[in-house]
Amino acid sequence: MSRFLRTAAAVSTAVVAVGLLAGCAETEQKAVPTLPERICWGGAFAGGDVAPLLPPGDQAEFSRLAGRPFVLTEDIDSQTCTLYIDGRTRFQAVADFQEFEDAVDWSSWDSADPEPLDVGDKGIVWDTGAASYFTCEPAKNPKSPGQYIELRISLSDPPDTSKLQAALPELMKDFMTFAQRELKCGGGSAGR
Repeated sequence: MSRFLRTAAAVSTAVVAVGLLAGCAETEQKAVPTLPERICWGGAFAGGDVAPLLPPGDQAEFSRLAGRPFVLTEDIDSQTCTLYIDGRTRFQAVADFQEFEDAVDWSSWDSADPEPLDVGDKGIVWDTGAASYFTCEPAKNPKSPGQYIELRISLSDPPDTSKLQAALPELMKDFMTFAQRELKCGGGSAGR
């Protein structure tokens, strides 16, 4: 009887090991879904720059707002591009129009221990994201409104945070260049 139990235990162990190895093989074979050449608002980011920062999955899908033109006005004071992988948010880029510079507030990221980011007028970077802003049109005095554009990028479950940390400054520069061009900020107009 003990010979039967030993054989049964050995067979059970082998079946479990094969199942675990098969599960690992499936996970290793999954890749990041293919992204378009340019993503978010018709081209804010290169898909090839974002893809290596994403976790693997079967299907990538963008929020329906990601395909709209990039415009910030009194009626549309925020733009968001969200990339879902298998139904979960994995990449998000947000642009907000602020009339006053002191409305740019990143205190909610204090617990993430952000470091300064030398992009735009001021920026910060943390383990899974970055934020920056630039002046499109400065206020004429402290009580009058200006045009300040706040940009944020965040990623969820990146496979390699050190690779993400190295990539975030360039992604933010690309985002800022795109926003300045689309909003014609060189001439002092933020789409108004």
